[in-house]
Amino acid sequence: MSHTDTLPKIKGKYRENADIGKMCWFKTSGIVDILFIPKDIDDLRYFLSNRPNNLSIYVMGIGSNMLIRDGGVRGVMIRLGAGFNYINHKENIITAGCAVLDLNVANYAAKNSIAGLEFFAGIPGSIGGALAMNAGAYGNDTSSVLIEAKAINMFTSEIKTFLTSEIGYYYRGKKLSAEWLFFEAKFKGYFGDKNKIQKAIDNIQEARSSTQPIKSKTGGSTFKNPHNQKAWQLIDKCGLRGEKIGGAKFSELHCNFLINEGGAKSSDLEDLIILARQKVKEKFNINLEEEIKILGH
Repeated sequence: MSHTDTLPKIKGKYRENADIGKMCWFKTSGIVDILFIPKDIDDLRYFLSNRPNNLSIYVMGIGSNMLIRDGGVRGVMIRLGAGFNYINHKENIITAGCAVLDLNVANYAAKNSIAGLEFFAGIPGSIGGALAMNAGAYGNDTSSVLIEAKAINMFTSEIKTFLTSEIGYYYRGKKLSAEWLFFEAKFKGYFGDKNKIQKAIDNIQEARSSTQPIKSKTGGSTFKNPHNQKAWQLIDKCGLRGEKIGGAKFSELHCNFLINEGGAKSSDLEDLIILARQKVKEKFNINLEEEIKILGH
């Protein structure tokens, strides 16, 4: 019997035994029982309303900061697809579906002379991920430009619109329960000079390419910055710049970035995470907290 035989008949797509590890930017391997790509919010709501009660459910975006363990994931992974990849604006307010890339929001804003969203060009990933973790870059973050976000409850299938203040954002996190899956956001910018906005975006992308290993198989920043500290400096002072385990290593260019040099297992990358946490704790008595999301067995 197929895994999907017990699941609701949806309009989107089910993929059995999908290698979601390969979909993540680390390009390791990790199988999920079912990958579900809903057609639209009605399709997602139908699935959530009619799914088996004992079914484990997870969510992924484009996998820019996710590591799937070698043993894979049991249950269903939801990934928002084309039905959530839309963007429009009214005056200086931009509405984006949560499958839209952060960079595309920055570029769309520039095209329409809307300033204040340039920093999204420095964040790898999608709007859904940015909302989930209050992603930020270059002195700005998602919560500072968000007006409201629409979300669906993964247990009750209730749909609700949250004002930014109701989400309870803080540095790289939020107080709102993870049972709410964001699917749309409204951002407020301000009108500015199109050429200056584009120049700011170009400067951000140039800065990223010169200071971060963005062309490597990486998952972005590995650790959040501790209070009044830089995670990369702590890692560097522990002598871990360029440190290798198996096919994985800390980047020489930016040592808060892990890289799959080719053939790395997820366990290689996770072992380096554990090593860095141990070394930094021993040397500085600081507990590093992962910015990367790790899932699976």
